[in-house]
Amino acid sequence: MDIRDLLLKNVMIMDMHATTKDEAIDELVHKYAEQGVINDEALYKKDIIKREAESTTGIGDGIAMPHAKDKAVQRATVLFAKSAAGVDFNALDGQPVHLFFMIAAPEGANNTHLAALAALSSLLIDPELVGKLKKATTPEEVQQLFGDAQAAKELKEAKDAAAKARKAADASSAAADEQRPYIVGVTACPNGIAHTYMAEAALIKQAEAMNVDIKIETNGSEGVKHLLTADEIARAKGVIIAADKKVKMARFDGKPLVNRPVTDGINKSEELINEVLEGKAPVYHDADGGAADSDDAESSNGGVWSEIYKDLMNGISHMLPFVVGGGILMALSFVIEQFAGDKSLAFTFFNQAGNMAFAFMVPVLAGYIAESIGDRPALMPGFVGGFMATVYSGAYGGVYVASLSAHAKSPAGFLGGIAAGFLAGYVTVWMKKWTKHMPQSLEGMKPMLIYPIIGLLIVAALMFFIINPIFSVINQFITHFLNSMGTGNAVILGIILGGMMSIDMGGPFNKAAYVFATGAFTATQDGNLMAAVMAGGMVPPLATAIATAFWPKKFTDDERKAGISNWILGISFITEGAIPFATADPLHVIGSGVLGAAIAGGLTQLWHVSVPAPHGGLWVALLATNIWGYVGATVIGAVIAGVVLGLWKPAKKA
Repeated sequence: MDIRDLLLKNVMIMDMHATTKDEAIDELVHKYAEQGVINDEALYKKDIIKREAESTTGIGDGIAMPHAKDKAVQRATVLFAKSAAGVDFNALDGQPVHLFFMIAAPEGANNTHLAALAALSSLLIDPELVGKLKKATTPEEVQQLFGDAQAAKELKEAKDAAAKARKAADASSAAADEQRPYIVGVTACPNGIAHTYMAEAALIKQAEAMNVDIKIETNGSEGVKHLLTADEIARAKGVIIAADKKVKMARFDGKPLVNRPVTDGINKSEELINEVLEGKAPVYHDADGGAADSDDAESSNGGVWSEIYKDLMNGISHMLPFVVGGGILMALSFVIEQFAGDKSLAFTFFNQAGNMAFAFMVPVLAGYIAESIGDRPALMPGFVGGFMATVYSGAYGGVYVASLSAHAKSPAGFLGGIAAGFLAGYVTVWMKKWTKHMPQSLEGMKPMLIYPIIGLLIVAALMFFIINPIFSVINQFITHFLNSMGTGNAVILGIILGGMMSIDMGGPFNKAAYVFATGAFTATQDGNLMAAVMAGGMVPPLATAIATAFWPKKFTDDERKAGISNWILGISFITEGAIPFATADPLHVIGSGVLGAAIAGGLTQLWHVSVPAPHGGLWVALLATNIWGYVGATVIGAVIAGVVLGLWKPAKKA
């Protein structure tokens, strides 16, 4: 497919008006909407902003490649735009961006389109092409430049292929080639439609300049391409991973390996190759898909706390379906009980189905925290540790009751399950380090005998003798505190939890409040704190809906459209609907949202509202102990936040 079929002349912007990152995104997205490339401006913009939140697409040298792949896109397109003055786009090199390539890929984009997008991305590492694009004045000139660049690239690839074929037939050349260093690598990014292929092209180009043979596997939207074989990995002097998402690592066990963000593959390709050639890359050790052995191995995911957060979120994301599904069925069983009684078949079915799902909640949480740290070998001890946290308080005079419906006298519960997950994960990492020097003949015993037996033995002992006794006391204290808490303290706690739901709208504060309320709900079967977090979580999107409806001139067209959809997102307890507004204007949106959410959370506790369901927003209002209190708290908080936002937000610049 010709790249020029993607670079449509009618969607190019040869003189952008935007001066900020937010304005640039608005201008580019709106151009797509005007030309019919997208049919949902708000959705596409939301996905663009979501991608920018993961890492900037301002790759340096005056180039930015914002991109998204979603159902709003009607056809694969690349929007070329120029800014003479430059835009501060938070680029990696800190310099203004002059050239924009906004890539729009349909949700079901075919391989032809994806290959063309990949080819276009790979061309942008050519400084000569970039220099010419900066001087281009017409859409026709831009198309011609890319057409010429694509033709030159295809000609070069054909010549390279012919040269390789000749070398393969020439024994002396083949022998000479064996003297050249050989490196393999993998590139990957979350969306896989730009950075993946730019990093591939940059590494190949740099390796060629350094007289190094290299093969790069890409994990992009087309799936895995140029898959590395076991023989290629064995022959390689080292491995370069330039990725912002998880790739299969077990195959690189025992190889010198550099692990960096995908943007380093684009901008620091020479540094990465030199690190392998000079023997500075740490040796990667992996047992059955485990973690890196070397303490010097570099992580592309940040510091210790970001890793802990990532591991915790892995557990929570796997746990939530059990919480939501089980919680809703249990809540429905209570409604059925009011009409049919607690002896009816309908009540028994819904209640037991919900309870069964809830019984898996803590084991799943612990298991997938452990799996995030130690991969597959950590999953089983994590599950068992989580199960131990739910059915028994500890050692010294008791036995386990292996019944999902058993009521242990004082289980360690939710907090004990979190501890079990981290224990199992790090115990597994320790075992992999401890067994790395075992004879090769015993490798097969590790996943089948050593990891399961020793891992379970250590985790079970720690849970039985230490964790459960300690956390059962902590859990008892929390339960007693919640049950004996007076109205004043309850209101304060409701204010705090409600406000936390709005601080980062789906981020760590939001998740911490939700997890705390869920843990309290499972421990006490009292949904009062669930009411606080749900009311607080509904406020931000409802506030933006109210503000855009009554103060429309203070918002862009995109924001007004998003405000309409936020009525539904709000009452459905989907706080993330307010994220695009908070990204564009964090002070006013988050400030007003926290105020309204805190008020809503406090009112639910003042009016003794309890919602025995962990999700659902106002759709589960009928399950609340005080229906009008629940609805009233949410509406009051949303109206206050919406009015404050509408009055406080400055008028939109003309």
